[in-house]
Amino acid sequence: MQSTHQITNRLKAWNMGDSDALNELIPLADRELKKIARSYMNNERRNHLLNSTGLINEAWAKLLNEREDVDWKNRKHFYALLALRMRQVLYDYGRKRPKSDFVRLTGARLPADKFDEIVKIHEILDDFANVNKRAAKIVELRYFGGYTREEVAEILDIGTATVERDSRFARSWLWREMTGKAHE
Repeated sequence: MQSTHQITNRLKAWNMGDSDALNELIPLADRELKKIARSYMNNERRNHLLNSTGLINEAWAKLLNEREDVDWKNRKHFYALLALRMRQVLYDYGRKRPKSDFVRLTGARLPADKFDEIVKIHEILDDFANVNKRAAKIVELRYFGGYTREEVAEILDIGTATVERDSRFARSWLWREMTGKAHE
């Protein structure tokens, strides 16, 4: 329990401009970030050019290069944002590859002709964020970050009923965009 409070304290110090807080945060967060990265990499091909550590490093670089002013609420908020950055790293990595390489390198359990569908899902999710930012964040956390409904509610500081309601709306909206049909 001590390290969870230390993580939150380091995040708050980092918010306040303490550059040393980031250096203190990294080893405290390492175990959980490796767990998240391994979860992502389990869906990738065994000999993917990135490993869990590389994915973490690229996610950190993406976060730090964006220079976002993030008001860190707690450690779960921090982990959720790093998980999202990991998804973006894998997506960006795969998108730069030819279609056949994307499927070969990511080990996607889809035929090569499904590459366009993968790209479309990512782009539609980005479009959906313009319609309902919170619901898009819920989709990212639940389906890409692997968080439970209760964890998402805690991260976003909303009720589980709101998570469920936004999830239903997201499924319907995304289905319509993907298929051109209303969700039944």
